[in-house]
Amino acid sequence: MAWFVLRDLKRPNALEPAWKILPTLGYRVFTPMSEQRVSRHGKVVKERRPIVPDLLFVEGERPVLDVLIARTPTLQYRYVKGQGRGVPMTVRDSDMALFMRAVSEYSDGVRYYTAGEITADMLGREVRIIGGPLDGTVGRLLSRRGLRDKRLVLDLQGLLTATVTIEPELIELM
Repeated sequence: MAWFVLRDLKRPNALEPAWKILPTLGYRVFTPMSEQRVSRHGKVVKERRPIVPDLLFVEGERPVLDVLIARTPTLQYRYVKGQGRGVPMTVRDSDMALFMRAVSEYSDGVRYYTAGEITADMLGREVRIIGGPLDGTVGRLLSRRGLRDKRLVLDLQGLLTATVTIEPELIELM
């Protein structure tokens, strides 16, 4: 079992995107979401939508997912760049668990960045989190001019980066 990175080629406004259908088929699916204001029948409502509409992470075994992808023309693997079409992208289970836990626990203070938006000079000191839902996590703080709160950087192997607001008393400098 591994977390595979997939693309959903359906339009962002599709009624049945893969992140809604796959859990009903018994798959464990994660897609980073945010609340957005949308106009529905003349009223503005808050709706949870994917940050990147075509990105989803599915936990499963490769042969089982191969059958699913062969049956579904709008699903594709994302492949590792420079490795050819035979090596799909995967995310380690520990990295995925940490990312999902942080995003769910700190849902109001999460900011997402795509690959390349956070450069090496934006990464600050290395820290360890003591207490709270991310107890024992080692990572780096985001260092940006004018930033008032402490933000821990969580990276999913160059695909997607999230920063979560951390209370200063939970931070131990390394």
